[in-house]
Amino acid sequence: MPKAPNQKYKLFYILELLRSESDEKHPVTMPQIISYLKQNGIHAERKSVYSDMEALQILGYDVVCQKNPAGYYLGSREFELAELKLLVDAVQASKFITQKQSRNLIEKLEHFTSRHEANRLQRQVCVNDRVKTENLSSLYLIDDIHQAMHENQPVTFVYCEWNQNKELVPRHGGERYLVSPWMLMWEDENYYLLAYDHKAEMIKYFRVDKLRQLKREEGKREGETAYQKLDVTDFSKKTFGMFAGEKKRLQLVFDNSLIGVAIDRFGKEIPVLKESETQFRTFVEISVSKQFYGWLAGIGKGVSIVEPKEEQEKYRKYLENIWKL
Repeated sequence: MPKAPNQKYKLFYILELLRSESDEKHPVTMPQIISYLKQNGIHAERKSVYSDMEALQILGYDVVCQKNPAGYYLGSREFELAELKLLVDAVQASKFITQKQSRNLIEKLEHFTSRHEANRLQRQVCVNDRVKTENLSSLYLIDDIHQAMHENQPVTFVYCEWNQNKELVPRHGGERYLVSPWMLMWEDENYYLLAYDHKAEMIKYFRVDKLRQLKREEGKREGETAYQKLDVTDFSKKTFGMFAGEKKRLQLVFDNSLIGVAIDRFGKEIPVLKESETQFRTFVEISVSKQFYGWLAGIGKGVSIVEPKEEQEKYRKYLENIWKL
């Protein structure tokens, strides 16, 4: 009897069935396997399926034969369920991609587990109320920037900012920025491009979701020396919200109850000195800006600037101006 046209795909179909339908709590039975193969135009007997399972094991697939309840399932996969949940959470939390792109990515992640466990991933999907970008091209901009870095090319783009009508409009009348990209950073749930600005002759940060009309240009990147001198990790820690300010060494006094806030913001390596029974003093080197003052104001009376006095005065005036509003 000649073999059916699909017979040579038998192993592939069995593997697809195991991927999509099986897990430890839902093994696929021999009748299910034979029925599935029949639906796809493949005749199979128990003995041949046993041989196919052995072949998959030889190929490196963790096919587990379970006795109670009887059946087969994939014991290990590319991702464990806990890892997929972590990735789904990251996709959900990302403001960098649109709601539609989030859903599409989550649907793709579901293919790495069984249909039954994929339902557990779907139940935790809730992206409607998250602040998401409206820039559909953001995901592809990342790829273009990586390609430019790989090819050692500069790029040009139009950089946008929000106006009073809540619209993203080009800065500087739509003038194109010419920069050499050196690094992409994930900070405060957004992607930032760390690049050497050819006109300003300095390293700058740009939010990727505010880039438009990005184009790779001819020539080689510039600013390698400036980039190599930059301590990216240190700079990121000292720059709040990616808004640059003058770097200063400050003495801050916190209430003891805010030790976790201080460590989360400045790192575990900060000194913690007893100021009183209820307070501690620390020293931090940061880029001082209105965003930093805003962060302090959000904490309230639990923190104060002690030194330098000029920064203490600037913060006091900042609070006074807010009060006048």
